Amino acid sequence: MIKVLCVGKIKEAYLEDLILDYQKRINKYHKLEIKELKDEGIDKEEVSLLKNIKPTDYVISLCIEGNTYSSLELASLIDSTLQTNSNITFIIGGSDGLGEEVKKRSNLKLSFSSLTFPHGLFRGILLEQIYRAFKINNNETYHK
Repeated sequence: MIKVLCVGKIKEAYLEDLILDYQKRINKYHKLEIKELKDEGIDKEEVSLLKNIKPTDYVISLCIEGNTYSSLELASLIDSTLQTNSNITFIIGGSDGLGEEVKKRSNLKLSFSSLTFPHGLFRGILLEQIYRAFKINNNETYHK
């Protein structure tokens, strides 16, 4: 299963539509769960995030100081990880970022850019890239 742990709720209907669309698309390839956690400050968020990670999860934290990957590299990472781990958990922190314990628990820190994105928009971008990865890994056509 692929799980996306997110701090905060989506407030805009158009972003919710985007997220639901990609969630449906991804679920055709692999089970996807999105879990929203309460936005309550980095210390409480860290406790909540860690409670939602299984010991066997391969954890990818989205943070600005992480490594960057191309879409092809991310597709390869997802494919190889799902062959050895049954769960990949992506973590999107709140407005204060991620706590150090969450980063330490991470198997990989991933950055999409050194830019800062609105939370809801970034969730849509992450889901689009996960969907793109499945299209690539299945040798299916998808716009470039």
